[in-house]
Amino acid sequence: MTATTPPILTSSITIAGITNPTVLRYFETLNAGDFEATANLFADDGVMHAPFEEPIIGSISIATYLQTEARGMQLEPQKGVSQILEDGNVEVQVSGRVQTSAFGVNVGWLFLLNSDREILSVTVKLLASPQELLNLRSHKKLDV
Repeated sequence: MTATTPPILTSSITIAGITNPTVLRYFETLNAGDFEATANLFADDGVMHAPFEEPIIGSISIATYLQTEARGMQLEPQKGVSQILEDGNVEVQVSGRVQTSAFGVNVGWLFLLNSDREILSVTVKLLASPQELLNLRSHKKLDV
């Protein structure tokens, strides 16, 4: 048998307006709790900008962060848009919800991907009212 290219992975996640396989895989692996696979989608110096946190840089740090903070979260991306930037990178914006055992919140994700389909950065923004944000901080303190 001769060597073949690996099969293209199909995603169980669908997001209206988004077909980028890296972005789909990001949500799929996070929801599956496969945080190492999620972190491996990032470029070597990729950055995750999570709410209430300093930037998390590099796949090892991202995997460690996700292992600690993302357990039990279910991401529910709903719709998005993408565009190719002048430098050839791709920007993808996705909106949806994140559900935990304690709360649910509307969230926006902003991805920047390079030409190798690696995530250069993802910024996670909570799309919540000030009161909802205060409630989230209270839940986070209770979880510690």
